[in-house]
Amino acid sequence: MKKLLSILSLVALLGTGVLATSSMSYADDMVEAADAMTPAEVVVEAEAVEVATVEEAAPAAEVAAPTVDKGDTTWMMVATLLVILMTVPGLALFYGGLVRSKNMLSILMQVLVVFSLISVAWTIYGYSLAFGSGEGLIVGDLGKLFLSGVTMDSLSATFTDGVMIPEMIFIAFQCTFAGITCALIVGSFAERAKFSAVLLFSLLWFTFSYIPIAHMVWGTGGYLLDAGALDFAGGTVVHINAAMAGLVGAYVIGKRVGYGKEAFTPHSLTMTMIGASLLWVGWFGFNAGSNLEATGGAGLAFINTLVATAAAVLAWTLGETLFRGKASMLGAASGAVAGLVAITPACGSVGPMGAIIVGLAGGFFCLWGVTGLKKILGADDSLDVFGVHGVGGIVGALLTGVFSAPSLGGTGGDDFSIASQVMIQAEGVLITMVWSGVVAYICYKVVDLLIGLRVSEEAEREGLDISSHGERAYSN
Repeated sequence: MKKLLSILSLVALLGTGVLATSSMSYADDMVEAADAMTPAEVVVEAEAVEVATVEEAAPAAEVAAPTVDKGDTTWMMVATLLVILMTVPGLALFYGGLVRSKNMLSILMQVLVVFSLISVAWTIYGYSLAFGSGEGLIVGDLGKLFLSGVTMDSLSATFTDGVMIPEMIFIAFQCTFAGITCALIVGSFAERAKFSAVLLFSLLWFTFSYIPIAHMVWGTGGYLLDAGALDFAGGTVVHINAAMAGLVGAYVIGKRVGYGKEAFTPHSLTMTMIGASLLWVGWFGFNAGSNLEATGGAGLAFINTLVATAAAVLAWTLGETLFRGKASMLGAASGAVAGLVAITPACGSVGPMGAIIVGLAGGFFCLWGVTGLKKILGADDSLDVFGVHGVGGIVGALLTGVFSAPSLGGTGGDDFSIASQVMIQAEGVLITMVWSGVVAYICYKVVDLLIGLRVSEEAEREGLDISSHGERAYSN
């Protein structure tokens, strides 16, 4: 019996590959050792060899080359397309319906061409400064200028170790964020700015405000990232950043001719509703795509984007009913955008119940932002960029620090402190507002000095469609 067990144990050991290169004399020694063992000792020895073999093989698995996850790659391409849908046609139609018919084409042109301009600038130098190899507190470096070193085989890490997507897809996804941020700004000075001035300002502000804020919040070594600020999809980087630039622009460029004396009613609320709907659909790519993986994290951002937006629509509608006696379609569409903005920084770190509260708060506060706060500020923010994106972004950023707490359904760790996190969030909000506001003011002044910011009064009264582009949106 012992001889049989000895032979079986030897066969088992050979099967593990341990003795594949051993000498015959070593095998004989093993047989003799096995003869001296009890049956139980033979089994224990065989198991020990197997465990040792697995442990020796483990390091080889750890250093295996990373591979592209096809599912994540596909999801990120879809998410990128959805963000483009948000901008063109979503934002363009939302803004277009809000202006007077004589300025319809001008706002469509500004959104389309600004998005295109920033997409090229992002590819040339923006990506390198925001997400390149540099680890500066404020910006990266120019190591990937003109996408130097980026090939079809270049990979970009996601949030899970070993999971990768093509770097070109990550570049394209982040490119859409930069493009829509700059396009948002044009709503603040709609119907009175020179087309060339809009383009030059957008390029300057993108370079000196968007890139630094994006790096500070999301880039390796970024100041706010290292400080622990939470901004899952761009509450500070996109919305507060753009809103401050828009508000400063409304002050610097001045009010529209006839503002406060004439009615500036939207010419097509139908288009505004279509635009708001496209924004909502596209925003799933904006928020859930920021997870960078098709995992439960994307699912959390997805459902939060849905329920927070719905809650904000209800909040705005209720607010209008209580304070104005009637709920408007424009209000409901604006409420949807307010909810989308508010949940953006929080979508990946709060639970669905927290998202509903964020949406409700966003709806109520943004309604006040476009009514009471707008009167206090006294600026002609044509399409209420600050009232919706600024106020909504601030509310969302601060509440992220509250509802990310695990006790409230969030994803924060066991040592999460609401008070500490809210302070960090407030710091991010203040830095973004001050940085964007100062940079925007300087950029506006530079543009005004070089080419002038505003069209003539005659051109403004005629409408920018004809005076700037030589065409009309409608034949009748």
